Amino acid sequence: MKKILTIVLAAGLFTACNDDTKKTEDTALNYPETKKVDTVTDYFGTKVKDPYRWLEDDRSEETENWVAAENKVTFNYLENIPYRSKLKERLTQLWDYEKLSAPFTEGDYIYFFKNDGLQNQSVMYRKKGEDGEAKIFLDPNKFSEDGTTSLGGLSFSKDGKKFAYAISEGGSDWRKIIVMNAETSEMIGDTIKDVKFSGMSWKGNDGFYYSSYDKPDGSELSAKTDQHKLYYHKLGTAQSEDKVIFGDSEDQKHRYVGGGVSEDDRFLTISARNSTSGGKLFLMDLSKKNPELVTILDHEDSDTYVIKNEGSKLFIVTNLDAPNKKVVSVDASNPTPENWKDFIPETENVLSPSTGGGYFFAEYMVDAISKVKQYDSNGKLVREVELPGIGSAGGFGAKEEEEVLYYSFTNYVTPGTIYKYNIEEGTSEVYNKPKIDFNPEDYESEQVFFNSKDGTKVPMIITYKKGTEMNGKNPTILYGYGGFNISLTPGFSTAMSVWLEQGGVYAVPNLRGGGEYGKKWHNAGIKLKKQNVFDDFIAAAEYLIENKYTSSERLAVRGGSNGGLLVGAAMTQRPELMKVALPAVGVMDMLRYHTFTAGAGWAYDYGTAEDNKEMFNYLYGYSPVHNIKEGVEYPATMVTTGDHDDRVVPAHSFKFAAELQEKQAGKNPVLIRIETKAGHGAGKPTGMIIEEYADIFGFTLYNMGYEKLPNDLGKKLKG
Repeated sequence: MKKILTIVLAAGLFTACNDDTKKTEDTALNYPETKKVDTVTDYFGTKVKDPYRWLEDDRSEETENWVAAENKVTFNYLENIPYRSKLKERLTQLWDYEKLSAPFTEGDYIYFFKNDGLQNQSVMYRKKGEDGEAKIFLDPNKFSEDGTTSLGGLSFSKDGKKFAYAISEGGSDWRKIIVMNAETSEMIGDTIKDVKFSGMSWKGNDGFYYSSYDKPDGSELSAKTDQHKLYYHKLGTAQSEDKVIFGDSEDQKHRYVGGGVSEDDRFLTISARNSTSGGKLFLMDLSKKNPELVTILDHEDSDTYVIKNEGSKLFIVTNLDAPNKKVVSVDASNPTPENWKDFIPETENVLSPSTGGGYFFAEYMVDAISKVKQYDSNGKLVREVELPGIGSAGGFGAKEEEEVLYYSFTNYVTPGTIYKYNIEEGTSEVYNKPKIDFNPEDYESEQVFFNSKDGTKVPMIITYKKGTEMNGKNPTILYGYGGFNISLTPGFSTAMSVWLEQGGVYAVPNLRGGGEYGKKWHNAGIKLKKQNVFDDFIAAAEYLIENKYTSSERLAVRGGSNGGLLVGAAMTQRPELMKVALPAVGVMDMLRYHTFTAGAGWAYDYGTAEDNKEMFNYLYGYSPVHNIKEGVEYPATMVTTGDHDDRVVPAHSFKFAAELQEKQAGKNPVLIRIETKAGHGAGKPTGMIIEEYADIFGFTLYNMGYEKLPNDLGKKLKG
C-alpha cells in the first residue's frame, strides 16, 4: 500500500564546504543549509513528504559533509559555554577511581575486570587462587589507539583452557570473534567475522555456537537484516565450514536466533524470535549421536527460556499465562506446556531468577526495588536474602559447584558495591566498595506516585541534595524510557553525581511500556497504546512542576534509543513544558524505522506503518520527525548520536535535527552532536563519555539561564 516517488529539486543546494549558510534570525547560530529532496511516500492514500531522506545514505559524501558541518556549528556553540571546561574537569576527577567487577572462576584461574580510573576500557585480569598474583590477561585498550574498539563478549570452554572473545569496532553491533589458548594467550585458528547479536556458547572444549546474519547488500551499518542463523564452529576449521544448526530454511526464518549449552553439556536450547518480545523455544539432546530438534514452544506468545537442568529435568522461566513470570519444571522427554509443573509460582511482583551452588535465587521487583529470595532444588523457600539497603541488587549467579557467589548493590546515591555471599549460610560481606569522591550521606532519594492522564498510578524516584529547597527553581533532569519490557531500577551514575553536586534534581519515572510491573505494564504502552507512555512522561513533568521541584524554565527531558523517541514525542506534543530537550540515539521516524538493520523486530512495541491504515495513522500522529510544526518555539535541543550506530541508525537523528532547525521559532538553539567512531552506546571509551556529559550538562545549564555554575566547583577542583 505504498508508492515512492523521488525527484531531486535542485542539485548542490547543500554546501557544507563553503560559507553558504542560512542565518537563524533570533539566534547567534548559523545552521548549515540542508538540501531538500521532493520524496513522497503514499500510505493508504496519505502522501507523506520526506525531504531529508537522502541523509539515510550513511556512505555518501554529501551525508559525511553534512555531519562535519553540523558538528562544526555544535562544537563552536559548546566551546563558548563558560563553564564547560570546569564540568569536564570535575567529571574527570570524579571518574578517576578504581572500578572492579565481581570475580569469576574458569579452570584454574579467578578472573575479574579492573579499570584504574580513566582507562578507556576495563582490563581483564586473572590470578591462581585467592592469594595468587593478579596479572593482565586481556587488555582491550590495546585493541585500538583511540579506545573505540571494545570487548563485546567472552566465553570460556568447559575446562577453562580455551577462550573466545568478541570485539566491536567503533561501537558497531557487528562483531569479530577471536579464539585463544587461555594458558598461552596464543590465537587459535582464524578470526570469525560478520557476527551480530550473538553470544558464544561452548560445547565441551572443541567448539562453540554463535549467531549471525548473512552480510547485507548495501551499507552494513543501515541495510536491513532479517534472517538470523545459529552456527557451530569447530576449532581448527575455517569459518566457511561452520555448520548452520538453525535458521537456514524458510520455515526457520527468524530475526533473532540464539543458542545456549547447559552447564553439564547435555542440552542445546535454541530461541527463535521475530520481535524483541515473544519467541519459540527448541531443544536438542547433545548426549545423543544424532540429536533431533524438539519443540518446546511453537508460538511466539511468551518470553520463555531454560534456566538450568538436573539430568533430564528442565527448569524453565516463562511468562506464558503468568505475566509476572514463574519457574516451571518438566522432563526433557516431553517438554511442552501441558506437562509443566509450577516450581516457583507467579506472584504479584515481577520475577527475575538465577541459579548458583545448587540453589535458585528469585529476584523480585517491588515498585522497581529489589527483593531476593533463595529456594532449594525442591522449590522450598530457604530464606529472604538480607540486602544492604533499598535499591537494585543483581548478579546472584554461580556455577553448580560454587560455594560462594558475588552480587552487586546500588541505588541513585550509592556507588555499585560488590558483596560476597555464602550460599549455604546466607551471609554477605563487602568484597569491594569503591573509593569515590562522593558522599552518599549528603543526598537523598524519595519515591513518589503520580497519576497519569488516564488516572494510572505511576512511580517515580527523585534524587537531590539534602536540604534542597523546593521553590520551583532547581535545575532538573527528567529521564525516561518506557518500552520493550525494560525496567529502570535505581542505579548510581558517576556522571549524574556531578549534576547532583550542582544542586540538580534527577527524576526517573517507571513509565508504562517498561517491565516494572510485568507483561501487563509492558503491553499497556505498545502499538495503539504507545501514547500512554508519552502521557506518563508528561504527567511526571507536570508533577515536578506542581510540587515545586522545578519549573518549565528549569526542566530538561532526556532519554536514549526508545527513550529518544519518548523525548521527541514529548517535546513536539508539549514544547512549552520543558526548557531543554536531550534526545539521544532516538527512534524518530516511526514510518520507516522497520526498514533499517533489525528494526523490523521492534514491531511488537511499535507496529508498522504498513500494517493497516489505523496503525499508520497512529504512528503518523506521534512520529517526532513528522510532527515538527512551522513557527512553534521548541525547547533548546541537543540531539546526540553516533555515526556507527547500527541499532538505531543515525539517519533518525539527522532528519529530526534538520526538520527542527528548519522550523524552529524563537531563540532556543537546535544542535546535533554526532560522535564519530561511536555506536549505540556500548563500549564507548571513558574519555568520550566524559566529554559528552560535559557538553550535555553545559548545554542544559546554559540554556536554563546559568551564566555560572549553580554551585561553585572551585573547592572541588584541584589547583
